[in-house]
Order: sequence, then structure tokens, then C-alpha cells
Amino acid sequence: MFELDRYQDALRSQIRSWLAEDIGYGDVTTESTIPYGHQSKAIIHAKEGGIVAGLPIARLVFDIVDPSLAFTPMQEDGQAIRKGDVLAEVTGSTHSLLTGERLALNLLQRLSGIATKTRKYVEAIEGLPVRLVDTRKTTPGHRLLEKYAVRIGGGANHRFGLYDAVMIKDNHIKGAGGITAAVAAARGRIPHTMTIEVEAESLEQVQEALQAGADIIMLDNMPLERMAEACRMIRAAAPHVRIEASGGVRLDTIRGIAETGVDVISVGALTYSFDALDISLDLNERKTGASL
Repeated sequence: MFELDRYQDALRSQIRSWLAEDIGYGDVTTESTIPYGHQSKAIIHAKEGGIVAGLPIARLVFDIVDPSLAFTPMQEDGQAIRKGDVLAEVTGSTHSLLTGERLALNLLQRLSGIATKTRKYVEAIEGLPVRLVDTRKTTPGHRLLEKYAVRIGGGANHRFGLYDAVMIKDNHIKGAGGITAAVAAARGRIPHTMTIEVEAESLEQVQEALQAGADIIMLDNMPLERMAEACRMIRAAAPHVRIEASGGVRLDTIRGIAETGVDVISVGALTYSFDALDISLDLNERKTGASL
């Protein structure tokens, strides 16, 4: 499983910058309406069903705002939740609770929305030997968290950035002078441990990618019959080559794509077109002075 602990320093740095963007010179509403020393107990609860993701991130937000806040999760990331379920309780300074509320909820809602959508796609291809992956079509500054949410939803991650795999797409092919030239140039410059993926839009390009020695061939926006034929070509010529399908994949089309024989289906919409899950924070107990 994708472990967030190894990214604690990076996450803390990002959360501090997001808090600074929101807080600015101070939470003027809370500071002007609620006395200092006021203590509260808050519940974070779901207003619709889905897959929860981001509880450790919400905890981190509140911890950075005020380490004295007590965050108690009632669910675990990856669990299916229903409307009305309590996801967590947070107790402590009312000022701190309300200052961290919006960022914590923003992240929790977005990540849960991604996990929920991912789970639906995963369920649509259940039983077939194919993997669902995300893309680099993520929100700037949120890639780590959004890719985490995809994994929580049951999907897997494609490359994280431009640095960890070669993906030769249409513009690279044009710039290099063809698939063969692009693959040869890349092979001569990258470490032997790095893979080369080539995007193919036609059977002719699939054949050229095979002859050039691509490790992975992406079938881009192909009709199902052509995609199935491409899979047969690749399996016959080079069974070790991985086959990816991409482009315009929808929930109602992904099963048919999976049945063509591809190994991987990449879906950019997992992270750029999703509905945030409706999650709220409510103070359900208020006391002045002494702790709860």
C-alpha cells in the first residue's frame, strides 16, 4: 500500500503553505466572536455515501494548526461509508478547530471523491486480469495526495512525473522524426532499468513500436475492434510487452476495453473530473475554559 509516512516532511510543508493561504493575518471571524480558552468537541461526518480517503491528512492539518487538538478517527481510509457515518472526532480549542476546519474538509472531501470514483471503475472491471491506473492529470501541488486517493480506491499509480519513465507520445514522435528514431534516441540515453512506453494511434504505429523495441505500448483512443486486433498482434510478436489502453475511458465503456486483452487502463478523469464527497464538521459540544 502507498505509505504516507515516508512523505511526512513534504506533506507538512505543503499543508503549512495551504494554511498560510487561508489564514493570512488571522481568523478574524473566530477571533472576534469566540472567547480565547473556549473548548469544543467536533464531529466530522459524511452527508453522503462513498469511500473515505484522507483521514490521516485531516489529522495532520489539525496537528499543524494546534498539536494539542485530539483527533480520533472512527473509520479507516478505504472503508465504504454511508450518509450519517461519523468519520472522526476532534476535541480541543474552538479557535484551532475552526481555523483548521476548511482545509481539513477540502482535502478530505476531494480525496474521498477520487477514491469513490476509482472504486466504481475498479468494480466495473472486477474479475478481469487488468489494472486500473491514474495519469499525470492531477491538480498542481496535489499530485501526491490525489494519487494516494486512487490507491485507496483500489486503483494503481502510473508514473508520478516526467522523471520516472519514458513515455513517447505523438508530439515526441513528430519531434524525433518517427517512433523508431524516438525509441532509439531514448534507449541510448536512459538507464537500463527504465522502461520506454510508446503511444500508438494505429496498427501501423503498433507494428513500428514493436519493431523499435518498446517495453509498453499505449493504445490511444482506438475503437474496440482495432484495440483487440492490436492486442493480438502484440501478444503474437512480443508476449512480454505490456499493453495499455487510454483515451476517453468512461465508466460505461471500461469493461469492454478491459475485455480486448489489455493489461492496463489509464483514466485521467479519476483525478481531474470527480465529485467531491459531501463531508461536514459540526461542533456538538461547547464549553468555556476547562477541557472536555
